[in-house]
Amino acid sequence: MGKSNLELVIECDNFPYYEDNRAAYTENLNNYHAFRVSGCDATLGYVLNSVIEKFPWTEHWAIDSAAKTLTLVAPADADPALRSKLIAESIAEAVKQGTFEVLKGWRNENYPVFGPGGEYLLEMERCASCLFGVVTYGAHMTAYVEDETGLKLWIPRRAKNKQTYPSMLDNTVAGGMCTGEKPFECIVREAMEEASLPEAEVRHLIRARGCVTYHHVRDVRAGGETGLLQPEVEYVYDLKLDASVIPTPCDNEVEEFKLLSVAEVKEALAKGEFKPNCAVVIIDFFIRHGLLMAETEPDFLDIQARLHRRLEFPTASHA
Repeated sequence: MGKSNLELVIECDNFPYYEDNRAAYTENLNNYHAFRVSGCDATLGYVLNSVIEKFPWTEHWAIDSAAKTLTLVAPADADPALRSKLIAESIAEAVKQGTFEVLKGWRNENYPVFGPGGEYLLEMERCASCLFGVVTYGAHMTAYVEDETGLKLWIPRRAKNKQTYPSMLDNTVAGGMCTGEKPFECIVREAMEEASLPEAEVRHLIRARGCVTYHHVRDVRAGGETGLLQPEVEYVYDLKLDASVIPTPCDNEVEEFKLLSVAEVKEALAKGEFKPNCAVVIIDFFIRHGLLMAETEPDFLDIQARLHRRLEFPTASHA
C-alpha cells in the first residue's frame, strides 16, 4: 500500500505542532537555539545545537546556552547591508574550514530574512539558510493540458547529479526567491530557465493560485546535514498550455519532462517519487481543480490545514 495524501503532507510539514503535544514540542525545542538579531524582538529561526557547536562564530555573535539563543550582534545603527556583511563573513569562514556539507552546494544566490511587520533585516547565501532555520520563499508552477481525454500534467524528473533530491519528480517549474524578487517575476524567470517556455506566453496565461506553507525537517535526500530546518512559503501558479507547447530542459536541473495523466501522477505520489514540497503543491493543485474532495478524501480537513501552516517566525508580504 502506498503513501496516503496526508502522509505525503506530513512528510513535508514534519516539524512538530505545539497543539498536538505541548510537552513533546517543548522538549523538542531543547535541540535548538533561537536565532535572533540584536535590536529585533523576534525569533527568526531555529539553529540545531550541533550547528552551534561546530560553526566558527566570530566576535559578532552572542550565544546564551541557558536561554538557548544565538544572536547576531550588530551596532545599534546597523542597516541590512551591514548585518548581511557580518553574517556573510561567518558563513565564508565556515566554507573555508569545510565545516558543513550543506555549504558545498553554494548557489551565489541570497535569500532575505524578515522581522516583524515584514521588515527586511538582512540576506544570506541560499545554501546557508537551513543552518539558521529561517523562513525562505519560492514559487512553484504546475503546467497542464486539458482535452477530451481529461487533464494531464507536465512533470519533470530532477537531474541525477543535483545535490538536493536527485532523480525525484518535481513541479513543472519551481525556484527560490532571491532578495528583492517578487513571486510572479521569479516564476516567469524559472519557466524560461528550466522549461524553455516563452516569456510572453507565460506572462499571458499563468494564473496565481495562492500559496502553501510548511515547516520541513530535512532528511538525507536534501543533501548535506540532516535535521536542519526549512520553514517555507511557496507561491503557487497554474499554467494551462496548448497541446502543441512542450516544455523542454534548458539547464542541467531537469532530465526530462513527461505529460502524465492524473492517475499516473497519483500513482507516483503514492510511491513517494515526488520531492516532498512538490508533492504538497500537487495535492494543492488537485484540491483546487476538484480532483481531491472532502467526499473522497477522509483526511481532507487535516490536509487543508497543514497546507497552510502558520509559521513560528515573522513572514513578509510581497505586495
